Amino acid sequence: MLAADFARLADEAAAVADAVDWLHVDVMDNHFVPNLTIGLPVVESLRRATDVPLDCHLMIDDPDRWAIGYAEAGAYNVSFHAEATDDPVALARRLRAAGSKAGLAIDRDTLIEPYLDLLPEFDTLLVMTIKAGFGGQRFLPELLDKVRAVKAARGDLSVRIEVDGGINADTIEQAAQAGADAFVAGTAIYGADDPAAAARALRERARAAAS
Repeated sequence: MLAADFARLADEAAAVADAVDWLHVDVMDNHFVPNLTIGLPVVESLRRATDVPLDCHLMIDDPDRWAIGYAEAGAYNVSFHAEATDDPVALARRLRAAGSKAGLAIDRDTLIEPYLDLLPEFDTLLVMTIKAGFGGQRFLPELLDKVRAVKAARGDLSVRIEVDGGINADTIEQAAQAGADAFVAGTAIYGADDPAAAARALRERARAAAS
């Protein structure tokens, strides 16, 4: 939703409702990342305006304090950054207890290996394929090595491997081939003349690449 028209979020959600599985909501606080977007009141309003599950990505300091509010507001999945908490497992358990799925996000410069043993505690592992904090950045294919590492470590676990950053028609196939099975696309969808058609086209590219 970072690439959507913030003055028309309900309409923008409706425009893709039949074409996407989740609406990805980037929450930035101008501390953890140098940008400021939307917070809990907007997420609460968006939850009332759409039936599409909300995938909240918290790029914020102190997620231990704030993350539970997003679960209580009805978010389907709440992902917080490994770099922002000292006890990701404890927070994941609190999120699940509050009613949402729990996701762990790994930024561009963070090694993935220390977190692979924690996969059973999470529903989503979000791998940034850019530096967190801004939309419209160039996809960094070398970061797909992290996706491959998560896929190898996942085994029979049901954890989703989500990629975020620079996902478009030219990059989604690479991400799917590496093992990603959830894809965050902003500009590629809301920058298109027909956002729903763009989302469907991306989905088909991902499916074809993964088969």
